[in-house]
Amino acid sequence: MNPSPKLTSRLNRQWRIAARPDGLVKESDFVWREEAVPALQDGQILVRNVYLSLDPTNRVWMNDADTYLPKLPLGAVMRGVTIAVVEESRHPEFRAGDIVQGLCGWQEYSVESGAGLVKLPRIPGLSLTAFFGAMGHIGFTSYFGLLDIGQPKEGETLVVSAAAGAVGSIAGQIGKIKGCRVVGIAGSDDKCQWITSELGFDAAINYKKENVLDALNHHCPNGIDIDFENVGGNILEAVIQNLNLHGRIVLCGMISQYNQAVPSGPRNFANLIAKRGLVKGFIVFDYAARYNEAAAEIIRWLSEGKLKYRVDMIEGLRNAPTALNRLFEGANTGKLLVRVSEEPS
Repeated sequence: MNPSPKLTSRLNRQWRIAARPDGLVKESDFVWREEAVPALQDGQILVRNVYLSLDPTNRVWMNDADTYLPKLPLGAVMRGVTIAVVEESRHPEFRAGDIVQGLCGWQEYSVESGAGLVKLPRIPGLSLTAFFGAMGHIGFTSYFGLLDIGQPKEGETLVVSAAAGAVGSIAGQIGKIKGCRVVGIAGSDDKCQWITSELGFDAAINYKKENVLDALNHHCPNGIDIDFENVGGNILEAVIQNLNLHGRIVLCGMISQYNQAVPSGPRNFANLIAKRGLVKGFIVFDYAARYNEAAAEIIRWLSEGKLKYRVDMIEGLRNAPTALNRLFEGANTGKLLVRVSEEPS
């Protein structure tokens, strides 16, 4: 029988998954726990989470099915990507004060082995939020999805759905950097104004007010060469209808489907045969060996003022379950984060 772990005086507050959601998540799908942080063993580090990223995939991870990661068992700490500071270390590769990013979960503290953690540099003049707003898994998703799969060429037309979201807003700006005409699809006049006036998109479509198919016909008179797809469903169907010969669909997300018991898909998928269209899904972790490449380019674009990001900040871990639905209700603009604790000085 293994001895009980030694505990420290630190109290860890955390959200654990209590039920499989039906539709949008409810706070009752989670349970709030408070427990002492165990003392470190050799080879372990203790991190304090500073920022928690809220992403559409959080909802997918709560389902009773494996995805690109194993399903979360009931009772487990809710999975989530965080930026954290190392508080204590008994690991030779980490020391107190290091800033790290990884799957440290919906909790204030986490004891980690170091596996899967990435050390983050402190860049003068750049907030840690940039590693979620423009870099990290958000910026790298936009970078590799658009450049490796989309293969943009100057003068081509790029359409981005969920264009005022974290990934879509960065993907559209990279498209402009590469010389594309960029049309964004978003869910409010304010969002459409933001992506055109501040981010440089050539046109925007408010899908809640406009017929998307008609609007794409208007704003993409020469058809669509690349689609950076974050939504799926009827919006993807409208894009396929306008896809050019050898068009590329970068399948990043299907946020319109994640809360549906019976997912709906485009009815005109056969159009891709005649158009010789490419549809390719991807996960950003596939590109882990090339993260430094993306980081260097993104940092350069930020310093040159070619790339901007916005953070939608929620205060306090306690609010994470209700805040997650902002992603599915279209209530957020830019990257949705939870401030779990204060940045280290």
